[in-house]
Amino acid sequence: MNTQNHLRNLQYKTILERAKNPQNQGKTNPIHQQQLGNNPICGDRIELTIKFNQTNQIIEDIKFQGKGCALTIASADLMAETLSGKTVEEALEIIEKFRQMLKGEISLSDNLPKLNIFQGVSQFPIRIKCVLLSWHALKAALK
Repeated sequence: MNTQNHLRNLQYKTILERAKNPQNQGKTNPIHQQQLGNNPICGDRIELTIKFNQTNQIIEDIKFQGKGCALTIASADLMAETLSGKTVEEALEIIEKFRQMLKGEISLSDNLPKLNIFQGVSQFPIRIKCVLLSWHALKAALK
């Protein structure tokens, strides 16, 4: 197996593992912000809850619940993990970089390595909506 296939296989396994065993499922306590992400075309639906620090500048926790394909669930889970602890400004910047990476415009830097597992999705434009569902919902909640 060449390196490219090995990497793709590893990415696929990671996505499936995250989808089967998400680590950020549920609701934050307390809920400071709530946002629904819905893709009626495929039936994917994610509800995000967000907990901020006392100044509302730092995201202390993000949780999600809902249903969707493996890409939707894995993406929501990794998004919650990646953006917890970030300022609102940092989170909005990462959301935009992630969107650009999915469209094949940029590669993510080494400080966001886990998100690179979705890089191959840029070859399947119809699947980009699955991966971005929770990210769009978070962006709407933060604005």
